[in-house]
Amino acid sequence: MNSEHIAKYAIDSCQLRLEYSVLKVADSEILEGLYYTREHEWMKLEDKMCRIGITDYAQKSLHEVVYVDLPNAGKTLTQGATFGTVESVKAVSELYSPVAGEVVERNEKLVESPELVNQEPYGAGWIVIVKPSHLPDDLKALLSTEGYMRFLEEVTKKG
Repeated sequence: MNSEHIAKYAIDSCQLRLEYSVLKVADSEILEGLYYTREHEWMKLEDKMCRIGITDYAQKSLHEVVYVDLPNAGKTLTQGATFGTVESVKAVSELYSPVAGEVVERNEKLVESPELVNQEPYGAGWIVIVKPSHLPDDLKALLSTEGYMRFLEEVTKKG
């Protein structure tokens, strides 16, 4: 694998500060301990909830994010189905849910500051928190850190 361990990354969410090891593939950072999709979303388990955002690779591919279409709390999501979009000066990209469940919180800071997705894709740029309905089954369809690293290496070789 053409990757490297580069640092520790602190996620400060709801005053819970956790440190994650950061790995790097090509020019993109990947956090250990998260789950990933092939559409470049990440998911972090937090007290039976799932925090969801887009990866560093995704935000770099989009470039300057100017708008995030967020689902409302209460919306039911289906694993693998779209639940919103991220718009940049370059493109519009759909968001795909890593898990089935109900949106319990959306990141309201993105309404006024969508650039947080670029600045802190694994931190303040998170998109939604979901109460999962089929978590054990949904986890089987997601990529581990190592799986996402291998997938990203293939993607970046083709690009």
